[in-house]
Amino acid sequence: MKVQLTLEDTAPDFRFDAPWKQGLQFYRQIEGKPAVLVFLRYLGCPVCQMEMANFKNSFNLFKNKGAGLFVAIQSPPSTVARVTGPKDWPFTIICDPESKIFKLYGVEPGGIIKYLHPAGLIAAVKATVKGYRHGKFEGRETQLPAAFVISSEKKIRFAYYGKTLSDVPAPSTLAANI
Repeated sequence: MKVQLTLEDTAPDFRFDAPWKQGLQFYRQIEGKPAVLVFLRYLGCPVCQMEMANFKNSFNLFKNKGAGLFVAIQSPPSTVARVTGPKDWPFTIICDPESKIFKLYGVEPGGIIKYLHPAGLIAAVKATVKGYRHGKFEGRETQLPAAFVISSEKKIRFAYYGKTLSDVPAPSTLAANI
């Protein structure tokens, strides 16, 4: 397992594909501004769909602080582009089907115990009740989430590694750490 990032570490730079643009460079995308980088599982995951909608609805918390928001998922660009359009999301979706960026940031799967944790099951029921439906399985099913706030100097200001599949910091918590 890769060592997890901590405060004041330099945020690793990486190349990535978004659903509608390929070959992007993270440092170029943040353009010397602060950024929030969230790692979820994949687009077909109802809990992840719910979290993405939550970040979409809270986007102004980041925009008002001049920060970019990036959500990394393990779905390939073609999966995302098939079911949604670029104007549907105010933030950048990072497609990482091989989990290279996840590994670069030390974001690892959690195993079956953490996958079946009651908090994750409750979140799955909540997402289903809200109308989110399971889609295609992609990536590592037991993948845990993580979130980072990165300063304009590319330093980690906040690092959080989820303990269950639904353990994602609230947008307000991330925005407060910008």
